[in-house]
Amino acid sequence: MLASLNHPHIAQIHGLEDAGVRALVMELVEGPTLGDRIASAAIPVGEALSIAKQIAEALEAAHEQGIIHRDLKPANIKVREDGTVKVLDFGLAKALDSAGSSVVAAGVEAAVSPTLGANVTDAGLIFGTAAYMSPEQARGKALDRRADLWAFGCVLYEMLTGRRAFDDERRTGAMAAVVKNEPDWTMLPAETPAPVRTMLRRCLENDRTRRLDSAAAARLEIDDALTAPTAETPVRAAVHRRLRLAAMAMATVAGVALAAATVTWIVVRPGPQTPAMSSRFAIVTPPAQPVNVSSNDRDFALSPDGKHLVYRFGGTATNGGPLMVRAIDQPDARPLADITNAYSPFFSPDSRWIGFFENAELKKVPVAVGPVITLGPVMGGSLGASWADDNTIVFATDNPGTGLWRLSADGGEPAVLTKPEAAQRESDHAFPSVLPDGRGVLFTITAVGRADNAQVAVLDLRIGRREMLVRGGGQAEYVEPRTGSGPASFAGSGKGGYLIYAAAGTLRAVRFRSGPARGAR
Repeated sequence: MLASLNHPHIAQIHGLEDAGVRALVMELVEGPTLGDRIASAAIPVGEALSIAKQIAEALEAAHEQGIIHRDLKPANIKVREDGTVKVLDFGLAKALDSAGSSVVAAGVEAAVSPTLGANVTDAGLIFGTAAYMSPEQARGKALDRRADLWAFGCVLYEMLTGRRAFDDERRTGAMAAVVKNEPDWTMLPAETPAPVRTMLRRCLENDRTRRLDSAAAARLEIDDALTAPTAETPVRAAVHRRLRLAAMAMATVAGVALAAATVTWIVVRPGPQTPAMSSRFAIVTPPAQPVNVSSNDRDFALSPDGKHLVYRFGGTATNGGPLMVRAIDQPDARPLADITNAYSPFFSPDSRWIGFFENAELKKVPVAVGPVITLGPVMGGSLGASWADDNTIVFATDNPGTGLWRLSADGGEPAVLTKPEAAQRESDHAFPSVLPDGRGVLFTITAVGRADNAQVAVLDLRIGRREMLVRGGGQAEYVEPRTGSGPASFAGSGKGGYLIYAAAGTLRAVRFRSGPARGAR
């Protein structure tokens, strides 16, 4: 019966062994369980709905074969690295008759249930896990597919809120809560779509005659919620059109390791119809793909069009690692092939390429599927890179006596742009950020034995002259608040952008004009 469940979101049964103890031979599914994911934090709404849709598809397929799960819970669901969901442990499943009722009496199967013990009542007649079993299940009544829809609602609620819909440390307490109580609907995130809220309430109806009775119906509701525009869509679209993405993983320039990263979208010059606004969101990486953080590198980057995030994962903070790329509007990241020891990823101005350091070379790879291309050698460890509009890359290394380098994005030999001034006790020139007009590049100067050991400077690429902009700050980026009219000059037109930089443990922004920065906000 279980082997008949051949579906991409159901762990496949390959055989049955009987050597004194009966055992199922199942597909090996890598990755954490959904319970592991939820244990760290609630899952963002979009990702939770994507997972829920796949669970609903699995239940739909099983119900069409006349099989109910009866023990659906986060611990019985796995999410692979590629985002594929696999529902496990149909060991409590029961075949249904044509009317949809259970064929086999509960007591007959009690002795062979693989989840006997803490997951069932002491009488051994009620199957499932207390916090996820339907009221009729808790009462020991015959079950149908609506029991799975109840458990499905419990799982989705838990993904969205990070807490169980019905919980009690005592098994009997949890069962009583299932029978008598309702979930705390105020715990749902504010951005939960209204149709999903309605679907959840219908899944968790105590009276099963009023409960959603089809996994297909749940799947369609979720699919509509994932694809249909919401009331926020016009505002979000305007934000995307009007901003340049400012993403800073700010550590002190002296080399303190990055402890946490926040991605902030900033709208600084609203149009006539768009109010000034900013929003924040957290990107939570899967447990198997943690961000690999070091003190000398920028370990993630956001594309200029705001559509993709690339980050380094795995390994240790002192070693390079593979790269993951994730579309911002998708819940899952994917690995970039043939990259194992990368540092300091960065994007091309058109957002089509990702550059990175690997094995003493500068390389690039398309955001879409494609081969890794070697551009040229790198002398020393990476200290950041920036891709200019003229198809050159300015990068920095810790090679003694050199600071900024420039290399064609088509490949070749790098050329030295700057050298630290020994008389000023400069040690490194780091974290370059090429200005959008191509005339200059921002960079950070670190110094030894000086009170202002971090400074932001700009190098005029036409004449090779540099000018100090900020003392006591570093890791500067230029943020252009407009699109459509071309990048504004950094030379003081009065219509330029903002200089974003770190100073004294804060993130600051100041209008960017020629000469030293005069205050920040």
